[in-house]
Formats: sequence, structure tokens, C-alpha cells
Amino acid sequence: MSKPEPGERSQPNRPPADNRRGAIAGLIIAAVILGVGLWLARDLTAASKMQDCLMSGRSNCNVIEPAR
Repeated sequence: MSKPEPGERSQPNRPPADNRRGAIAGLIIAAVILGVGLWLARDLTAASKMQDCLMSGRSNCNVIEPAR
């Protein structure tokens, strides 16, 4: 690296925190996409089970929650 001239400014080195911001933002975005995907898969599975029940001709397709 050459020495900067008296009238020039050298660019300071970026701290590592700046480099991590993009990675953290990407991780947060990936987590949100994963959460939405899991929610959507669960919702579509429930809708599919309900449609299968109704298409088989049953009239009582309500989900029965077990007592705890």
C-alpha cells in the first residue's frame, strides 16, 4: 500500500460489525421465510384433510381436540 499524499484521505478500515450486519439481516430474512413456509404448509395440510373428509361424503368433519 502506498502512503497517502498530504491532501488525500485514506479510507479507514471498516469494523467487523459492519460486515456482520448483512449476515444478520440475511439470517433474519431466512428465519421469517422459514416461519411463513412452515405456517403455510401446516395450513394447507389442514385444508387438504378437510377437503378429503368432505369429498368422502362425511357430514361431520370437525377436528376433535383431545382432553388434557
